[in-house]
Amino acid sequence: MDQDEKTDTQQVSTPRAGLKQHGQRLFEGAGNRARSGYSLAAARLRDRPRIEQVALVGLWTLAAGLSVFFLYLVILIPLTPGIDDLHQARTARPSIILSADGKELGSFEKGLQERIKLSQVSPHVVKALISTEDHRFYDHHGVDFKRIGGALVATLKGDSQGGSTITQQLARNMFPQEIGRARSINRKMKELITAIKIENTYSKTEILEAYLNTVPFLYNAYGIEMAARTYFGKPALKLDVLESATLVGMLKGTHYYNPVANPERSKLRRNVVLSQMARHGAFSEERYRLLSKRPLRVRFARLSDRSGKDSHFTAHVRKWLQDWADENDYDLQLDGLVVHTTLDQGLQEAAQRAVERQANTLQAVADVEWAASSMPRSTSSGMYTSMRNEVNPFSYYWASHPRELDAFVRESGDYRRAVEDGEVPAAALKRLKGDRKFMAELKSAKSRLEAGFVAMDPNTGEVRAWIGSRSFERDQFDHVVQASRQPGSTFKPIVYAAALERGISPDQTYRDSVQDIRVGPGKAWRPTDMNGSSGAMMSMRDGLVFSKNTITAQVMQEVGLSPIVSLAQGMGIRQSKLEQVPSLALGTSPVTLLEMVSTYSTIAAQGEYRKPVFVRRITDREGKLVADFVPDAPERALSQASALNLIDMLRGVVNRGTGGGVRYRFGLYGDVAGKTGTTQNNTDGWFILMHPNLVTGAWVGFNDNRVTMRSSYWGQGGHNALLLVGDFMRGAIEAGKLDPNALLPGARVAPAPRPIEEPDEEFEEGPGDLQFEEVEDPAIDQQQEPQPEPEIEVEDQEQEPPPLPEVIPPPPTGENEII
Repeated sequence: MDQDEKTDTQQVSTPRAGLKQHGQRLFEGAGNRARSGYSLAAARLRDRPRIEQVALVGLWTLAAGLSVFFLYLVILIPLTPGIDDLHQARTARPSIILSADGKELGSFEKGLQERIKLSQVSPHVVKALISTEDHRFYDHHGVDFKRIGGALVATLKGDSQGGSTITQQLARNMFPQEIGRARSINRKMKELITAIKIENTYSKTEILEAYLNTVPFLYNAYGIEMAARTYFGKPALKLDVLESATLVGMLKGTHYYNPVANPERSKLRRNVVLSQMARHGAFSEERYRLLSKRPLRVRFARLSDRSGKDSHFTAHVRKWLQDWADENDYDLQLDGLVVHTTLDQGLQEAAQRAVERQANTLQAVADVEWAASSMPRSTSSGMYTSMRNEVNPFSYYWASHPRELDAFVRESGDYRRAVEDGEVPAAALKRLKGDRKFMAELKSAKSRLEAGFVAMDPNTGEVRAWIGSRSFERDQFDHVVQASRQPGSTFKPIVYAAALERGISPDQTYRDSVQDIRVGPGKAWRPTDMNGSSGAMMSMRDGLVFSKNTITAQVMQEVGLSPIVSLAQGMGIRQSKLEQVPSLALGTSPVTLLEMVSTYSTIAAQGEYRKPVFVRRITDREGKLVADFVPDAPERALSQASALNLIDMLRGVVNRGTGGGVRYRFGLYGDVAGKTGTTQNNTDGWFILMHPNLVTGAWVGFNDNRVTMRSSYWGQGGHNALLLVGDFMRGAIEAGKLDPNALLPGARVAPAPRPIEEPDEEFEEGPGDLQFEEVEDPAIDQQQEPQPEPEIEVEDQEQEPPPLPEVIPPPPTGENEII
C-alpha cells in the first residue's frame, strides 16, 4: 500500500477524529472573528468622544439588563396562576358533605363566608374602597405604574408607602400560597403578572366583587357580607358611610385597626378613609368634618361558627377527607367537591332522639342515686325523673369521695397552670376548692353521663348512624372511635365463636361453679357471677345466654387465648391491642365501640368481615365522578356454620337472657339477636343488637371511669345501654326504616308477635375483673407459668382436641366472692 492509500484509509477509519478537528477549526475561527469584532468595536469606541463612550456603554448595559429582566419575566410567567386557575378561584366553592339521602351534613368553608353580588354591597363600601386603596382603579390595567413610581420616591424619602392596586391585592388573596407574602422582588413580580392576567380575564365589576368576597375581617369572618353582620348586625347592602369607612379602614391592618379591641385607633383610621373619600369627590369637605366627629357605634356580635352543625360523624369524615385531598391534590375549601357519605339522615335523627331521651333519663337516675346516703331502689326510670328536681345531684358522691375530688382538682388545667406559675401546690388546691364557680364546673363535667352510639349495615359495612357523645358542641371527644373502654360481656361471643371453630358443640356442658383457674406459680383467678352459681351442669349455649363468667372462663381455657385473640382481630378489633390474659375472655381489654359493632357485623354477615365504610364516592360540582370508593372484598373471618350457630345462641340472649329488655320494654318482636356488657363497679354499660339489615351498638358511662353508676341494677348494660338501642330500633321500625319481619341468617320462620312482660327476676351479669388469690397448695407452687396454647387451624377437625386444663376445685366453704 502506497502512502496516499494509507492516508486515505486512516481518514476513513477515523471519521470522529476528523469531525473533532473540523469543530476545533470552526470554534477557533469563531473566536478569532469575535475577538476581531470586539477589537474593531473597541477601536471604534476609542475613536469617539468621551461623552459618547459613556452614553454607549450605558445604553449597552441598559439593554443587557432589560434583556435579563425580560428573560426573568418569561421564566416567571409559567410559575404564576394560569387562566384556568383564575376561573376556578373566582368560582371557588367549598366542598360539601352529603348524607346517603342527599341532605347536607357539613361543608369546608373558609371560615364564615357568604358570596354576594356587587349589587348587594352598599355603594358607600365601593366608594370607600376605591378612594382609599386604589383611586385610579378604573384607569389602569391591573398595575398602576404611576402609583408605583410615587410610592418608590416616597419610600426613598423615608415615608414607606404601598403601591399595590386592588387587583394586586386580590391576586394575593386568591393565591396566597402561589404568590406568598414575603417582601421580595420575586413575590412582587408574581403579584404584578397575576394582576395583569386577572385584568385580562375579568371586568372591573367582577374584580371588585371577587375582592370584597374574599378579604378577611377577623373573628373567622371572610368577605364584606360576614363583616357587616359581625360588626354591625346588618347585611352589606345596608351599611352606611361611617360603617363602610370603618370596615374599609380595617384592610390596612385588621388587628391594629380592630374596632372592637382598638376603638380609638379604628376611629382615627375611619376618618382617614372619610378624608380620602372627600378628596376624591364622594362628598364635600364640610360633610367630611361632620362625619369625622361621629362615634363608631359598633354593634359587634360574633356569629356562630357554621361548623356548629357538624357532628362526630362529619368530624371523622373531615379528618379522613383532608388526608385524601392532600394525597390527590385537591383543595376542599375551593374545589367544590361533593362528598357522598353512607349516613342515613333518617336513622341518624332517630339515633339522636334515642340518645338524648334515654341518656337524660339515665342522668336523672345517676343524679338521684348519688344525691343522698340512702339510695332509692326502683326498676322504673319514671321515679328518678320525677325526683330529679328535688335533690342536690351527686352531693353524696362528692361528700363520700374526697380523695377523688382532690385528684380531679389537681388534674385540672387551672391547678397545673397555678403550680407552673409558682403557687404552692397546697395553696393552689385550697384556693381552687374555695372557688365556687370553678368547683361547680368541675363537678358538672365529672358527673355528666356520656354515651356513644353507632349503627352499620352488616351486608356492606356502611355506617348508617353515628353519635359520638350526648352533645357535639359540649363534648367533641368521640365515644365511637376515640374512646377505648372495657367491653365486658359483649366480648364473650368471640370466645364462644372460637370454641365453635374448634368444633365444640353449643350443647357441650360445663359445671356452673366457682373454680380457681391457675394463672401462674401460686396464683389463681376466680371468676364469679352476680347471681351466684348453681353447681349444676350448663350447656355452652346457656353460658352465653345468661352471660355466665364461670362457663366462659372454662371455655376460654379449653380453647386457649391465642385463637381467641386472632379471631377477635379477624372479626373486627383491628386497632386496639388485646392483652393475652385470662380475664380477656370476660372483656377486660379496652376496645372502641366501632370495633365491637364491626365485630358483630361480621357475625351477622355469616362470618364475613367488611371494613367500615363512611364515604361512597366523591363528585365535582357538575356531578362528574372524581373518586369511587368500592368496598374491599369481604374477608372470611369466621366459618359460616360457626356464625349461624353463634347467631342462634345470641337470639337466646334477647329471648330469654340478659338482653330481654328490648322485647318487654320496647316491644321488638322481630328476629333479632344481641349481647349486653357490664364492667367492674358498673363503670361501662354496653349493648349490641343484630337486625338482618342493621347492627346497632351503644356504650354508656362517664368520661372519667372513677365516676360510675351507683346501683348494680342501673349499672348493667342490659338496663342502660340497652335503652338507647331499644329506643332507636323502635323508632326506626315505626318510621319504616327497618323491616320488622326480616330474618337473620339461619332463621326458618319469623317469631310470632306476642306480648312480652317484664320477668319477675332478671339475670344479672358480673364484670370480668382480673384479680388473683395467693394459693398455698404445694402442687400449684411447683407448677411453672403456663405457656400460650398453640393455635389450632379451624379446618383441621380430625385432630384430637387437647385435654381440658386442670381446674382447681372450689374451696369447701363455697365462697362466691370475686377474688
